[in-house]
Amino acid sequence: MNAASATRADDRGRPESGAGDVLGHPKGLWFIVFTETWERFSFYGMQALLVLYMATYLLHPGKVETVAGFAPFRAAIEGVVGPLSVQALATQIFGLYIGLIYFMPVFGGLLGDQWLGRTRAVLIGAASMALGHFLMAFEAAFLFALLALIVGSGFLKGNLAAQVGDLYAKADQRRDAAFSIYNVAINIGATVAPLICGTLGEVYGWHYGFGIAGFGMLVGIVIYLAGGKHLPPDPVVGARKERHHLQPGDGRIIGGILVMFLIAALFWATQAQVWNSYPLWIKGHVDREILGLTVPVTWFQSLDSLAVLVLMPAVLWIWRVQARRGTEPDDFGKIILGCGVYAAAFLWLTAGEFVAGGDKVLLLWPVTFHFILGFGFVYVAPIMMSLVSRTAPLAVNAMMVGAYYLSIFVGGFLSGWLGRFYEVLTPLQFWLLHAGVAASGSLLVVMLRRPLGRAMRLQGGGA
Repeated sequence: MNAASATRADDRGRPESGAGDVLGHPKGLWFIVFTETWERFSFYGMQALLVLYMATYLLHPGKVETVAGFAPFRAAIEGVVGPLSVQALATQIFGLYIGLIYFMPVFGGLLGDQWLGRTRAVLIGAASMALGHFLMAFEAAFLFALLALIVGSGFLKGNLAAQVGDLYAKADQRRDAAFSIYNVAINIGATVAPLICGTLGEVYGWHYGFGIAGFGMLVGIVIYLAGGKHLPPDPVVGARKERHHLQPGDGRIIGGILVMFLIAALFWATQAQVWNSYPLWIKGHVDREILGLTVPVTWFQSLDSLAVLVLMPAVLWIWRVQARRGTEPDDFGKIILGCGVYAAAFLWLTAGEFVAGGDKVLLLWPVTFHFILGFGFVYVAPIMMSLVSRTAPLAVNAMMVGAYYLSIFVGGFLSGWLGRFYEVLTPLQFWLLHAGVAASGSLLVVMLRRPLGRAMRLQGGGA
């Protein structure tokens, strides 16, 4: 076996290309992509409705008493953060939910790495999420539904994303493109979901929206099972004695990745606000009338994802042109730019409030806001996931991909905490605050890129 072949064998036997590829990528990628599309349809369909459902319906007197176990649950939250209004409680619960959704993949990834295998972990997670979505149709089961979704996401998210990386050799140049395609799948699901689930829930009844989200998860399970023979092999199932172990220097790599997670949390805190307090702002401060029709609030969440889909091909083209010229930014450079663009997006909302001068903001401002966000998102989210997948030690690769969601976990909690200021600050001040949060992420990467590059063994030390 020559050196190149040995390298590929050490890399789980993934060749750089193959005769069975579809559009230049392994067949397994496309089954994973379509599974993720339907999983995100179900997830974002429910998420688009969640804050509105709680703030305008479920948490009000006469309804909240029907939720099993809610009184001690509320007491526990207010015991930590103090008394909360209905609206503040809704944003705090959302922050807690979204934080735990992205915390549990750490454990799910570990189980997938070392015991269950990734395929089995994905199926367990998908089944739990389907159960959670259907339980959302019953008000009394609200907390149990959220718990099932949190547990299911823990098993599914890190392991499914890790399987994308498992399809490619470490040095395979297609890896970044694969994770970008994976993020396109996320955004297709997230674009369609608010239009269907959101409209059904907001216009015809909350439980219709939650029910169709559950159906979407079942479709995802069928697609994943159909593609079983094309998925990457699980590295530990039936071969426990061959588990990979941490090597000298791996601790520094893990430390560098964890620092990046903390910085990424600032980005995710601002992104999570688009699904948290932002719908309440749209409902109360934006003129949504067009030709006598009122645009549903949930459609703006759809626009957020549509912007990513529209801009992703253009950004990938820009990167290809830059790569040919030798001017493509490294991963750190892309993340710096992406966080800076996010800061600009929230400054745009601030400007919109200033121009409105107390009147309702015109649709131009939030619509443009989503396209600015979309451009920044492409430069951060898929790049962070690719960076983790490429640099994380093999022994804990799925766990570290799952641990990437720790940054969204922290960001979710932070968005819930920031959401309580929505009733205290003016909208102009509230969005200016978020511009500062996003800008601080960009600044921290600028300051730390060299030591982080050395710790993570990146070519050129992150320069």
